[in-house]
Amino acid sequence: MSWSAFDEAAMGRAIDVARRGLGFVEPNPPVGAVVAVGDRIIAEGWHRRFGGPHAEVVALAAAGAAACGATLSVTLEPCCHHGKTPPCTEAVIAAGIGRVMIAARDPFPAVNGGGIAALRAAGITVETGLLEAEALRLTAAFRMLVTAGRPWVIAKWAMSRDRRAAAPPAAGRWISSPESLALVHELRGRMDAILVGIGTALADDPLLTSRPPGPRVPLRIVLDSRARLPRSARLVQSVGEAPLLVAVGPEAPADRIVALRAAGCEVWQSASPSPAARLRELLRLLGDRRLTNLLVEGGPRVLRGFFAAGLVDEIWQFTAPCDYASHPAAAVLPVFDEPPRFDVESVSHPGGDTLVKGVVSRP
Repeated sequence: MSWSAFDEAAMGRAIDVARRGLGFVEPNPPVGAVVAVGDRIIAEGWHRRFGGPHAEVVALAAAGAAACGATLSVTLEPCCHHGKTPPCTEAVIAAGIGRVMIAARDPFPAVNGGGIAALRAAGITVETGLLEAEALRLTAAFRMLVTAGRPWVIAKWAMSRDRRAAAPPAAGRWISSPESLALVHELRGRMDAILVGIGTALADDPLLTSRPPGPRVPLRIVLDSRARLPRSARLVQSVGEAPLLVAVGPEAPADRIVALRAAGCEVWQSASPSPAARLRELLRLLGDRRLTNLLVEGGPRVLRGFFAAGLVDEIWQFTAPCDYASHPAAAVLPVFDEPPRFDVESVSHPGGDTLVKGVVSRP
């Protein structure tokens, strides 16, 4: 298929506006749409919130009668089923659209080619695959939930130049710059869940909330095989503001589980002795709840466990311009003996740190 420069620009604009829905639409995918007449975009729209109008409907409403005979560029195949909203294919057909360009098919079983077929059956020219790679990346978390039944896992960590996970006491509490910390809070605000290990929970006594608040209030998760999290922890004390799930193993004492539940925590207990199996079970549980994005902020042991189990999809690696290897503090531990392999998507320098974002490629 050969597309014009304007076709690519129109789809690029649809992808740009789709990103505005991130954090607001999950477990739905972020979708953008533009309506063009000739070489002029006359309307655009994106899916703004879960349960609200889809991108195509918003764009068509903005275009009005001018949509008749126009071209609709949409980042994801229009739905053809009744969900929280009517089928978008019906709106496209009713508007008299003459041509539809679709970046990527929708893997959701109730759609998955059906939207394309419905549009073609109505006599509309349908072209697929324009900027498909960009559209697939945009909807990667949604696709993971639909196809694998688990959330998209983002592993985030901060380290020194020599790959140490914690600053010595004399260097201050944080490795990262204030600008890097602000980016982490922004990321937290669009997550469905944030996970740490009991080591981090005991050492840092974190809240795992976003400041300022984002569009979502994530479920906070602590991997705590022996249910050691004290009721005095800020995570427990703040359960009225944000939910907390404590994931324990078969060895967790019953009285500690009872105490955590009495404090308002949800306690999920796995019967498996295998840490990797527990992680997979936990992700299936989150997938069953339709949680789409999980941020793993654990220490080295938790991060290594997720990588070893093959459960990391995206990486945010912050590196500060300092070295701690020679410091005698016991807390100065290497994040990884060997850095994990991933495909770099972007590199930036917030506050003098180096932030590398990427995705883990799999066969």
